[in-house]
Amino acid sequence: SWPFSETMLARAARYSASVASAAAARGAARPSAQWSARWLSSSMPARSDAEDLLNSERESMDYDLVIVGGGPAGLSAAIRFKQMAAETGEDLSVIVLEKGHEIGAHVLSGNVLDPRALDELIPDWKEKDAPIKTKATEDSFKWLLSETASVPLPTPPALDNHGNYVVSLSQVTRWMAEQAEELGVDIFPATPVSEGVFDDEGRLIGVATADVGIGKDGKPTDSFTRGMELRAKQTILAEGCRGSLSEDVMDRFSLRTGDPQTYSIGIKEVWEVDEDKCKPGLIQHTLGWPATMDVYSGSFLYHMEPNKIMVGLVVGLDYANPYINPYKEFQRYKHHPLISKHLEGGRRVAYGARCINTGGFQAIPKLTFPGGMLAGCSAGFVNVPRIKGTHTAMKSGALAGETAFKAMLEGGSASSGLGAEVTEYQTAMENSWVWSEMRSVRNYKPAFKKGLLAGMAYSGASAYVLGGREPWTFHWSKKDSECTKPAAECEKIEYPKPDGVLSFNLLENLSFSGTNHHDQPSHLRIKPGHENTPKDVSWKTYGAPESRFCPAGVYEYPEDDGRLVINSQNCVHCKCCSIKTPEQYIKWTVPESGGGGPDYQLM
Repeated sequence: SWPFSETMLARAARYSASVASAAAARGAARPSAQWSARWLSSSMPARSDAEDLLNSERESMDYDLVIVGGGPAGLSAAIRFKQMAAETGEDLSVIVLEKGHEIGAHVLSGNVLDPRALDELIPDWKEKDAPIKTKATEDSFKWLLSETASVPLPTPPALDNHGNYVVSLSQVTRWMAEQAEELGVDIFPATPVSEGVFDDEGRLIGVATADVGIGKDGKPTDSFTRGMELRAKQTILAEGCRGSLSEDVMDRFSLRTGDPQTYSIGIKEVWEVDEDKCKPGLIQHTLGWPATMDVYSGSFLYHMEPNKIMVGLVVGLDYANPYINPYKEFQRYKHHPLISKHLEGGRRVAYGARCINTGGFQAIPKLTFPGGMLAGCSAGFVNVPRIKGTHTAMKSGALAGETAFKAMLEGGSASSGLGAEVTEYQTAMENSWVWSEMRSVRNYKPAFKKGLLAGMAYSGASAYVLGGREPWTFHWSKKDSECTKPAAECEKIEYPKPDGVLSFNLLENLSFSGTNHHDQPSHLRIKPGHENTPKDVSWKTYGAPESRFCPAGVYEYPEDDGRLVINSQNCVHCKCCSIKTPEQYIKWTVPESGGGGPDYQLM
């Protein structure tokens, strides 16, 4: 392990003070005490030239392992890496960089947790008082035929949740962070990673964190501090679905040589009800209404002790009609009597949204590259029919941490220094239960390209007859943005007004996400060469779909002239705009350091 010199600590001090100041400005938590002790307060030397300041050399620190993302995959990687270090007596350093103001603040999932990976990683998690208490007790699967009618369906094997738990994943990740810190992992929240650091041979040798103290005009303020470089023998990218650095790295190293990844948008609320109305462990899934037969969509409703109900709707982003509004579909869905009976008399206490990888096995990219690896939802490890990706993310993270550690030992591929490609990780994943699980359900989601009935028929045959062993594989040929039809070819959709009891205005609901971006330039940028795409393509041809699919009201065309307004301060970091805008004209970048974005406590 590289020792930390006094010079390194002094360098880090300047950045820490600025991050803490930015976090305080948005009412966010400061960095952990462990890091406050290391990155002490200091000031940035004054400079007059703003351009020189923005392009000045960054200070740097060295680690053995850098992990980008403090979700289930990243924390599992850190924990397994330090477990192996403790077992062998090796003193290797690892840091987890998380853009949320605290661990879990940007984590959103259904979530019914399959504990298989956690059992392997932390076998005594029950004794360690993990916030995993509500055992699954009852599965229900219904087809909603209309706004009032429904029929029960047999629960498919993929939705048999015996042995699983209803959890808040944001709370679980906070607990995992505590386990990681006990092992000696450095965790630094409110620290988004803006770009990779590459050597002259093009290998990834670390990452750079976002600058602090840039005003909305893009110029440095008096509190400006240049981001830090964190250099490492290996870097694990575990940013979650559509991670910005992960996407850049996949493009740079041509890792996605097979099918394009496809996505869905998941919109979720947490409700609080009387305890006598809550049935902890009840799990209900539906398909059908309010979606039409050509739209991939389904819902979830989970009861968690003592008095919480997690309810949400997932809509595939390969839908054709640009007038579909996933948020309003979700609000309408809650009025179905099968759903409303659970919520009546309760109150909504949290709201959020996040995109989900739904491309499956055939959309998994190459997992390794010179200097690093992809883990979790950055790589797309989601079992679509099970509606689960946490257990696969944790396992992939644990294997990434394990193979990184082995590669750093004497004679390993990363033992000689920076930039090695640890191909052993790819092999480990291909030999794991994650790979076989993903492969067995590879044809589920693509079967729904032919509509709901065709998808149900094929998925039923695959589950009950073929067992996922069919010798063929269905493929994806289009990105989700390429599936949108021109507005002139589609029918407009009139949605009912929210009643303020079961359904809500978007901006009112957004206030329950805790979203906040303090004074800073927009992190949502129109790509070079696409400056006219919003007006000439999106607005004129496709009827401005981004004004409907965004679950935070970020994009609007307030006048009838095609002028786009981007309300980046509303952004919940779902990443939908980088996926579904016509020609994918939006480049999603991380906000400046300080912990901007949502503040999920129950998600």
